[in-house]
Amino acid sequence: MLAIEKKMIAYFSNLPALNRKIFNNSTTLDSRFWTTFRQQAVLKQPDLAHDVVLVRLETYRLGFLALGLSENAAEQQAQAALDYFIILRSDFTLPTASVNLLADLSKRYPLIAISNGNVDTNTLGIAQYFQYVYHAGWQADGTLLRQKPAGDMFNLASQKLAIKPSQLLHVGDCGRADIQGALRAGCQAAWLSCYDVGQPITALPHIELSNVTQLKQLLRFL
Repeated sequence: MLAIEKKMIAYFSNLPALNRKIFNNSTTLDSRFWTTFRQQAVLKQPDLAHDVVLVRLETYRLGFLALGLSENAAEQQAQAALDYFIILRSDFTLPTASVNLLADLSKRYPLIAISNGNVDTNTLGIAQYFQYVYHAGWQADGTLLRQKPAGDMFNLASQKLAIKPSQLLHVGDCGRADIQGALRAGCQAAWLSCYDVGQPITALPHIELSNVTQLKQLLRFL
């Protein structure tokens, strides 16, 4: 994300519609600049906090308006900036071991991906390993899936697989979103402790994994 922010700052700095305003005001369009407008967006529409795509779009729109763009120009530039961000967000390569693990597990178990973010599994080349992929936020049918640790996506995954929540094993790295969320929803929780990201552990998971490939070793005994 740090690398993406640098690229986004460069992107904004090179926008013809903004160059004159940026240089005149000595404004750097970094995360600190956009935070104010994100807060405004969520204050006005609290449910936007659950949709990382729409909240970013509205954040950009409000920021561009504050920089003096017209309504139409702000909307156009916001959409273009969002499109570029989404491309950057999925512009990385997964470790071969992780891809092989998904391929192996999908042959034995139904897999569902649930995410608070917006990484594109199709772009990463792993969509075929999941029966369903859900991102928090507003869905095509107009319903809202709240971000983890809310139980929306855990419950939906259990319903789609026609299993009890206690039969679902959720693997994640965030102590709050993934572990607390899974446990509150009545699911099993496997904590990936190797990445040192997300919120710290405050609830005991069913199992800790120091490497995601350990998951395959564990499931051999089930």
